[in-house]
Amino acid sequence: MRAHGYDWARRQDTAALRQAIRHGRYRRHTAGLADGKMQCNLVILPSVHAVDFAGFCRLNPAPCPVIAISRPGRSSLPALGAEIDLRTDVPRYRVYRDGVPVADPTDIIGLWHEDLVAFAIGCSFTFERALMVAGIRLRHIDEDKTVPMYRTRIACTPAGPFAGEMVVSMRPIPHDAVDRARAISARYPHAHGAPLHAGDPSAIGIDDLNGPDWGDPVTIRPGETPVFWACGVTPQNALTRARLPLCITHAPGHMLITDLDEVGPRADPSIDPFVNRENQA
Repeated sequence: MRAHGYDWARRQDTAALRQAIRHGRYRRHTAGLADGKMQCNLVILPSVHAVDFAGFCRLNPAPCPVIAISRPGRSSLPALGAEIDLRTDVPRYRVYRDGVPVADPTDIIGLWHEDLVAFAIGCSFTFERALMVAGIRLRHIDEDKTVPMYRTRIACTPAGPFAGEMVVSMRPIPHDAVDRARAISARYPHAHGAPLHAGDPSAIGIDDLNGPDWGDPVTIRPGETPVFWACGVTPQNALTRARLPLCITHAPGHMLITDLDEVGPRADPSIDPFVNRENQA
């Protein structure tokens, strides 16, 4: 089967792109794809751990903004799109056993069982179109790379077995556009919102920008500031510490593309995804 490349994927609408992903014909990162649609990180774990993981997300909303939670055993999330299949619609997954990543398959049909619960968590790819419309170019998209992600020394608030340091994504931004990038991304709290830090990476515990913990290094040019956003890979950092017998996530940079508008779900303070099931599948 011939796989499609990134240039092809950037020209496709959401339906065509999801079909290519579902059938294993597109397996690469999703930055810059499906203009106008929300992208989500994915965490799938046994239901016995769902309450603790929901608590971890509640206590750490910047890296873990929950968009939807599935019912146990359901491989669909209708709140994100009627046709979405969580077992096939991510370009590449990451499987953890006892906290160790053991495989990056293109589907998880053979791993799915009736006790799994899926969390869809917001992703910063969602606000990137707004940055580009505002004239802010994004280096990882220009260079066709997975956005660089780094483990920091910023501690997350623990919940049950879930704990660890926050992960951030980095984008080089021209000095004179940093405030604009901050203001634009702040409009997307469901996609990590405004950056946590701009400037010296050592201030948040990053020693080498050319050695990301996940993703690829990108060029930083004179006149640019490294800007860091909370990242949805933070749960993967927590999952490795929790050492669950089995959990599944997206491979970093390989997101679930939803049918939701990038501006996000309508705010409704009466809906709590950890108590009220109205927003779940």
